[in-house]
Amino acid sequence: MINIFICEDNLIQRTKLETIIQNFLLMEDLEMQIVLSTANPNEILAHLQRHPQSKSIFFLDIDLNHTLNGIQLGAKIRDLCIYSKIIFITTHSELAPLTFKYKVEAMDYIIKDDPTELAVRVKEALIQAKKHYLSEHKEDNTHIRLRVGNQIRLFLLKEIMFIETAPASHKLILHLTNSFIEFYGKITDIEKLSPDFLRVHKSFVANQKNIIQIDTKNRCLTFKNGETCWASVRKLSQLNRTFAEK
Repeated sequence: MINIFICEDNLIQRTKLETIIQNFLLMEDLEMQIVLSTANPNEILAHLQRHPQSKSIFFLDIDLNHTLNGIQLGAKIRDLCIYSKIIFITTHSELAPLTFKYKVEAMDYIIKDDPTELAVRVKEALIQAKKHYLSEHKEDNTHIRLRVGNQIRLFLLKEIMFIETAPASHKLILHLTNSFIEFYGKITDIEKLSPDFLRVHKSFVANQKNIIQIDTKNRCLTFKNGETCWASVRKLSQLNRTFAEK
């Protein structure tokens, strides 16, 4: 199921957008649902912090009459939901370049002056978002996406050994076959990126397919590139069972 979020401070415009989306979802029988429609950007952020999203579409007005504008909200959403699809709906076409400044990577930018055009563009955005997610789902079998600095980068799963927490606060270290990369993130979010990943220790997530040796005595895992990481007793038992079944 793909979740849809709306942030629009004008009640009439927000109701109109909800109606366009709901009618289209019923007509096309798409596996989507409006989860939250609000005028307050903080409600969107609070919901995302309580309920991390894997597949989501955000329709955001830019001028929200709030301390946060829609583009700033989009940037915060991007940090919380790296795979989200963000569509701006506004009367301010001149603000489009700001989406690049804030690294929002918006999927679309719809001007809402013409109601007929608005309905067409919203429907097209929903269809396109679904196509993107279907395509990315296939891609995720072999890759994961991570934000490194201001870029979204793809990494081959077969080249990932493990991920560990870094000494610097809120940073992780991605261990690849022949290199490592530091990036901002939470270790609790990493395991969700692939079924190959397993949180083997409070500070480590391992790629199970690249483990070549399990040292139960020393509670240590060895990977294809020769690197090692720690593992808890409970996770070692789980790994031993998994390897015995292969």
